[in-house]
Amino acid sequence: MEHWYMLTLVGEDRPGIVAKVTSALFDGECNLGETSMIRLGGNFTIMMMVSTDITGVQLEKLLSSVVDSLGLRLHVDRIKGLLHRHIVPDVRITVSGADRAGIVAKVTTALAEAGLNILDLESDVAGSEESPIYIMCIEGVAEEGVAALEAAVEVIAGEGINITISPLETLIG
Repeated sequence: MEHWYMLTLVGEDRPGIVAKVTSALFDGECNLGETSMIRLGGNFTIMMMVSTDITGVQLEKLLSSVVDSLGLRLHVDRIKGLLHRHIVPDVRITVSGADRAGIVAKVTTALAEAGLNILDLESDVAGSEESPIYIMCIEGVAEEGVAALEAAVEVIAGEGINITISPLETLIG
């Protein structure tokens, strides 16, 4: 396959999205690389690395009937494949506290300034509408070590946000 594309599809969650999109790609002789699919609220999003011999415009046309029938929005970007170049995380940070604006910005800025390369970030809102709790889990590589990350979030933790930083040991092979 000559070309690599990143497909991003977003729409209201419903059964069959993954099956219909991947079947259309398979029928069009496209190959999948890495994918990430998740439901956020009542919405569903897919990011897929797709290898194919057709152009991006032809790829959009290939998926147009499926995308339209499911009420999805499609975005296609030309990318480099770069498969098998995974960076293994060495730290996990969990964050929780009363939901309020700025938690993600404050925490990720402090961590980035302390040398964290974020590889994965997931968040959720728990609790109730009256007392929402924001929960975030980050995995990454601590370029300057765990102590630097802990020092960087000390002020934020003093604002009533619980932050736990744990080293990860991954066995490979």
